[in-house]
Amino acid sequence: MFFRKNIAPVAWIAVFLGNPGLRYDNTRHNAGFITADIIAKELGVKINRVKFNALTNVIKLGGMPVLMLKPQTYMNLSGNSVRQAMKYYKIPLQNVVVISDDVSLPQGKIRVRQRGSAGGHNGLKDIIAKCGGLGFPRVKIGVGAPPDNDYDMADWVLSKMDPQDKKQISEAALKAAAALEMIIMNDAEKAMAEFN
Repeated sequence: MFFRKNIAPVAWIAVFLGNPGLRYDNTRHNAGFITADIIAKELGVKINRVKFNALTNVIKLGGMPVLMLKPQTYMNLSGNSVRQAMKYYKIPLQNVVVISDDVSLPQGKIRVRQRGSAGGHNGLKDIIAKCGGLGFPRVKIGVGAPPDNDYDMADWVLSKMDPQDKKQISEAALKAAAALEMIIMNDAEKAMAEFN
């Protein structure tokens, strides 16, 4: 596909949001982790180096060295890992791309944004609070809203997906990976035009 291995100094950080552990595996809230795993599988690498309270690896994407970061701090503390990595590699906020789930998007759709609010997402909220504001690009993967108003939002995003849901989310994650590469190639507007 379009991924290649690399161990050069880091120029970008790709943050994939999710919750660690088997309990949260295959849940909607782990759409970011699913995207990271798709990229890693395509590359034939593991994201398993423990650094910055996260699982990490450095790859080449869009011609640039990119730190893949899967925070292991749970969703609402994701900013801790991101802040540590930014400080270590001296990466500006605009070179941090966050991939996360989004309940406001229909399941299987993605949306690219150059900046913006947290939109109620606790992982994004923590990154905004701890890493310097709203000015980072993000790729949101639609997981849909709960089936009815009585359904608790936390229960919805933390519930296990059936095979059809997992297939849709995985297909969207593949698009999210392509959008991530376009952003890193400094073409966020093209990514927005193509994927939104």
